Amino acid sequence: MVRLAEYASDAVLQERFGAVKRANKVALAHLIYERMGVLVDPNALFDVQIKRIHEYKRQLLNLLETIALYSAMRAQPNGSWVPRVKIFAGKAAASYVQAKLIIKLANDVAKVVNSDPVVRDILKVIFIPNYNVSLAETIIPAADLSEQISTAGMEASGTGNMKLALNGALTIGTLDGANIEIRDRVGANNIFIFGLKAREVEERRRSGLDSTATIATSPLLSEAVKALESGLLSDNDRGRFSSLANALRYQDYYMVAADFDTYYDTQRQIDRLWRSPSSWLHMSILNVANMAWFSSDRTISEYARDIWNVPIDHANRID
Repeated sequence: MVRLAEYASDAVLQERFGAVKRANKVALAHLIYERMGVLVDPNALFDVQIKRIHEYKRQLLNLLETIALYSAMRAQPNGSWVPRVKIFAGKAAASYVQAKLIIKLANDVAKVVNSDPVVRDILKVIFIPNYNVSLAETIIPAADLSEQISTAGMEASGTGNMKLALNGALTIGTLDGANIEIRDRVGANNIFIFGLKAREVEERRRSGLDSTATIATSPLLSEAVKALESGLLSDNDRGRFSSLANALRYQDYYMVAADFDTYYDTQRQIDRLWRSPSSWLHMSILNVANMAWFSSDRTISEYARDIWNVPIDHANRID
């Protein structure tokens, strides 16, 4: 698979690769319509965050960027916006109040955005319920962008980001966990890294968690937080998301406010790349090619050699 990188600029390969990706997006669009009754455009950028719902995994950061993007689109409806479908899925522990509130926020944002005729053709928000392996099998091959945005220093080296990258999704993420390994394999120019590093997170925590000054100096974030507090996203229920807003202002332990501006700016870099389909496909193919090291073939080969002492066919091994 590594040799595929040699042909990443080949127009014929890009066309066939893009056709497969689009067919997978059409399949996911059908699933979304059947389950949610929402029409999404397979030509839009499918921006995917599928993870257990937890504050450190920062679905809230993604949602705040969505709110800010929505506000910007409404302010300039004739701007040259990249159409996006923001796709969320995941489950929360039954007793985890803040995580369940984040799920509620995702659904409330979806309700507001998807019913707004001003942004109907350029932004959709989807929270797909009952996330499981079968659903992942449809979402992962359809993803254009993989959200791996956990607070640096808090994410274990999971495999969701590997599955998404192996299927051609580009990664936006913090320099943490398996994102570091992916960056080392695909190259720093083929992944979108943003935000504080783990050491910087610890330093910031020691200096205090109050982020009122950070929010005040960011017009985009300030407006998004005010939207949480105003009832705009919650049927005029101003108290519904007050605990989320208060945590952002005074107890930003997960560095959502601290990383917001760099996250938003990195998303706009992604918009610029999306406008060049050949460049996007080139990077996507390079991701697939250079992710070979993460394949189960390599893992099993190492187990066979190092653990089970089984002879290995070196002609067919993956490095």
